[in-house]
Amino acid sequence: MAEHLFRHESTKLVAVLTRMFGFDRLQLAEDVVQEALVRAMQSWPYYGVPENPAAWLTQTAKNLALDVLRREQNFKSKEAGIIAFMDQWPTGAPADGGVVFDTELADDRLRMMFTCCHPIIPEEARVALALKTLCGFGTQEIASAFLSTEAAIAKRLTRAKQKIRESGIPYEIPHGEELGARLDSVEQTLYLLFNEGYKASSGDSLIRAELCQEALRLVELLVEHPAGNRPRTQALAALMWLNAARLGERVDDDGQILLLANQDRAKWDRAMIAKGFYRIGLASTGHEVTPYHVQAGIAACHCAAPNFESTNWTQILALYDRWVAIDDSPVIALNRAVVVANLSGPAAGLEAIAAIPHRAMLDSYYLLHSVLGDFEVKLGRHEAAAGHFKRALGLTAIASEQTFLARRLDECGAGA
Repeated sequence: MAEHLFRHESTKLVAVLTRMFGFDRLQLAEDVVQEALVRAMQSWPYYGVPENPAAWLTQTAKNLALDVLRREQNFKSKEAGIIAFMDQWPTGAPADGGVVFDTELADDRLRMMFTCCHPIIPEEARVALALKTLCGFGTQEIASAFLSTEAAIAKRLTRAKQKIRESGIPYEIPHGEELGARLDSVEQTLYLLFNEGYKASSGDSLIRAELCQEALRLVELLVEHPAGNRPRTQALAALMWLNAARLGERVDDDGQILLLANQDRAKWDRAMIAKGFYRIGLASTGHEVTPYHVQAGIAACHCAAPNFESTNWTQILALYDRWVAIDDSPVIALNRAVVVANLSGPAAGLEAIAAIPHRAMLDSYYLLHSVLGDFEVKLGRHEAAAGHFKRALGLTAIASEQTFLARRLDECGAGA
């Protein structure tokens, strides 16, 4: 329960308090909410969990905030108005067990999203700030997600908050030209957040479902708001829903990797797939084709196929060609090579890899060697495949990927 409250209720409280205090006082809002959670952990084991934990936290945070306001002279001029506003918060238990000001939260979280993604904040700090303020993540968890150290992430967050204080960034959803720039950044942040959950960059688990769920919740807030309702955002939402539908089947009961060909499609989440196709329909207005559109189209092809063999690889290859034309990333070209192999055989896949521009950039990328190993196995060249799998094994730190590659190595007759 403690983790649930920290994840879901603390971010709501921080969002509302930030709107009241100003984004330059983000640290103050976080401190007050954290203190409320600490008090909960201290008192509930002795006095029992209250009937409505969220309402208890709300009231405690409110009282703490009032104490802070009364102590700070700088807020004297605002105190009466803010206290009057806070006194309007209902304190009774809501029927759904949530906090009592949910009707205000959608806009507050959107404001928080856009403020975290202000162009003045360094790009590398935006996702970290979003994870902390919107998702309730601790510094250690963020460090783990980014293969960094806790000290480095703490420094990154401190610098970002300092920038916010010095620049007086307003806590608002921007308008006009400013909206477009920040919306792109918000979408990129949500995309990275979802991808980190879809394929974790570190740790024992391949997937971190809670990150995907948070990204989905936030992107839905975005597309339902007039400021965020545009085709490219709808495409991003579609991509997330379609990929999230397959999340549970990406690993087996032991947490080991399940390749697409081996997944039980009957267990893919049909409700999520339906939401994905609904969002694709909304994304199809206008003339802009973004990487989100292309990726959503690829995901839709997979979801539409009743089995691996009937996948429309021709359509998927056409989408990859379009994606490569937009973005010449060698990683995208590597994924395209896999599609080529599914269409024309492993030898064609090897040729596609050899033709990748800037291929040398992939040399330290474990998936390159994993894919090469797979193609060599299919060509019956097990010795060559073993060399690639060994190389891949040495380049990944994810436990489930290491297990998968060790198994492939065994299949070649060469143990790890």
